[in-house]
Formats: sequence, structure tokens, C-alpha cells
Amino acid sequence: MYTKNFEKFEERVFLATPTMHGEELKYIQEAYDTNWMTTAGTNITEVEKLCAEKVGVKYAVGLSAGTASLHLSMKLAGIEAYGMPEVGHGCLEGHKVFCTDMTFDATVNPVVYEGGIPVFIDTEDDTWNMDPVALKKAFEIYPEVKVVVCAHLYGTPGKIDEIGAIVKEHGAILIEDAAESFGATYKGAQTGTFGSYNTISFNGNKIITGSSGGCFLTNSKEAAEKVRKWSTQAREAAAWYQHEELGYNYRMSNVIAGVIRGQLPYLEEHIAQKKAIYERYKEGFKGLPVQMNPMDLENSEPNYWLSCLIIDKDAMCPQVRGEHEALFTPEHGKSCPTEILQAIASINGEGRPIWKPMHMQPIYRLNPFITREGNGRAVTNAYIAGGVMGADGKLLDRGVDIFERGLCLPSDNKMTPEQQDRIIEVVRACFE
Repeated sequence: MYTKNFEKFEERVFLATPTMHGEELKYIQEAYDTNWMTTAGTNITEVEKLCAEKVGVKYAVGLSAGTASLHLSMKLAGIEAYGMPEVGHGCLEGHKVFCTDMTFDATVNPVVYEGGIPVFIDTEDDTWNMDPVALKKAFEIYPEVKVVVCAHLYGTPGKIDEIGAIVKEHGAILIEDAAESFGATYKGAQTGTFGSYNTISFNGNKIITGSSGGCFLTNSKEAAEKVRKWSTQAREAAAWYQHEELGYNYRMSNVIAGVIRGQLPYLEEHIAQKKAIYERYKEGFKGLPVQMNPMDLENSEPNYWLSCLIIDKDAMCPQVRGEHEALFTPEHGKSCPTEILQAIASINGEGRPIWKPMHMQPIYRLNPFITREGNGRAVTNAYIAGGVMGADGKLLDRGVDIFERGLCLPSDNKMTPEQQDRIIEVVRACFE
């Protein structure tokens, strides 16, 4: 049980914050001096060019957020799969879409923007991403589905070969959410290249930031042109304001693009810093009944955006979570995410629970959820009541299990080794 009083950090050690270098100011100043304080300008065109080159796609479109890119990706995929909708109706209206379950809701909400019905696919052990076996089972249950949205959790690529093969077999369209994995590679190729329509994010906590912003990535010229048009309120090529289809105010600011433009040369440096943090935690936790978030290093090179840990099942003290609060019972030699997060907070550090699976979110509790065994709804309820095992002895609802036992550690790349050592001490003390 955690009982020690460690010295607090004078300044808070955050989960992940922007790491600025000074180059950003030059491009912000350029936007100011040239008076391009709008959603057009050299910074935007340079960001689009640099991102397309870095990721390895033909086209990139700068947008106000990664969520905007995901929304327009859903619109494109729905049109491709089901045809142009009537005005005022989403192109996915009434159609099911297979989605990563363990992710931030920005991956999923755009499906609903377009009238679609998210169907959540359970998580696998090796990378904590979409389980290809569960995806295959989902197509057996819902063979009519034609759109799949796959996210790469915490900067670790999922099993793209297996997922891509299943998607192709069923004539579906893959949308890749690489918001957290910019710079990560799978078999030598950057994430953001594997789907028909792909997204990276420059939100304030991402490995490269503009404070906000995102990019739509594709090899389709037609798709890029559509996104560029839709994101500027779908204005037609007329001298006056002519609108013939629904549009959105989704363009990137030239000022924000200046920040991103100044950040991009430091991507590899940031990844190296994040990797060092992960490795330091891994070494520091030796001997504890915990594991770091898994990575398929044989096939991929993550960007190590967030370092996470998961507590061994037999080392978990009792923990109960409600909708907004959590309680735990201290137990000698054991701990739980709630205790560890409270301990980190007590020294002015910031951790966070693992993403709560989407199928557990109140807004999506009536949506289908598929495990490798089939319908996962009963499994989730049974797990909460005490656990349900499959024939291989593993929990059928893997995402819930990771959520219950896992947490995100402070992973800011400005954190010093000395600060990280204190966090490691605090975590170790929780198991005393």
C-alpha cells in the first residue's frame, strides 16, 4: 500500500505537452508580417507538402483538427460505399461501420455525424489495437458492412496486414486514424498510408503540435480535392458564393500552420525522447508485477507517444469505478490504477486511465460490440460480474480488462530523468 510522502515537483510534470523550439515563432511572424492571418497562406501549403512527403502519400490537406479529417473521411467512404446521399442526410445513414473499441471518441463520433452506426471491435493483446480475429468474426455477423475505422493506440501500429487483408476480402474501405501515431512505421511504411483515407493530428498533446489542427492524407487526387472543397464550405468555382452541396468550416489557420511548420523538423527528435522515456520506465519497473504497453517491434517502430503500464491480474487490489469516481481497497503487495494515479497526483504529476472502451461509454452502450467469440455485450456484463474466459483461457472482453488494469504514465518529453526516477519510486511504493 502507498504510504510514503515524496517531495512534490515544484512545477507539474504533465502527461504530454507541446515541446517548442523557437522555429515556430519565425513562421508565425511570417504570417503576421505578410498579413496572411487566415485559412490560406504559405505555411499551410508547406505543411501539406511536408506531411505528404514525410508520411509517403501523394496528397495532404491541412484542416482545423484531426476530427475534421476523420469526418470528411467518413463522408468520402460512405459515398464510395453507398452512393451520394440526399441533401441533409449523412452518406452513412443507417449503415453500420466497424470501429476500434479502445480509442478516443474522436475516432468514432464522425461515424455518427454521417448517420452511421458504430459497431465496436474488441482489442488484441499484442498491441492493444483492433483484433483482426474479432474483425473477421464481425464480418461473419454483419457481412453487409463496407467501412472500417482503425486507430493506432498510443502511437503503436496495429496489425495492419491482417486487418487490411480482411477489409480487402470483404470489399470494404479502410479509414486509418493515425492521430496518435504520426512518425510510427509498420514494416517500413508510415502509419497514415494504409487506408484509402487517413488522418494525423496536431492537437496540443501530440508528438508534433500546432495547438490544434490535423491533416487528411490520401493517394487519391479526387478525394483530396473533395476534402479541400468541403472544408471551405463547399464553395463552387464562381465569382459569387455558389453552394451546391453541404460544406464545413474545417480549414487550417495559416498561423497554426506556422507552429506546425516549425515543429515538423523535430519529429524524429521527439520520437527518440519518447522512446527513452518508455525504456527508462521499463527498466525502472523491473521486479514489479507490471508490464509496459506492448509493442510489436518485429513488424513496427512505434512513436512511443504515451508510456503505459498494466498491472498483473494477481497483483490487483480491489477497485471499483463508477461513471465519474473510483474507489479502491489498499492491500499489501498489490495496487491498482486508481491508487497509482492518486500517488502520482500527490507529487504534482499527471497520469491518466487507459482509454475507456467505446462500447462501455454511456452514449454507445446500445451499440453492437464484437469479440473474437462473437457478440460481446453479454461478455462485458459477465466480466464486470467476475470474468468470462474463452477456450484459450483468456478473457473474452480484452478491452475492458486493459482498461481495468492499465494506466498512462507521465510521458512529457521535457520530463527530466530525475523527475521520472521520482515517478518510478512512487509507483514502486504503491506495491509495498
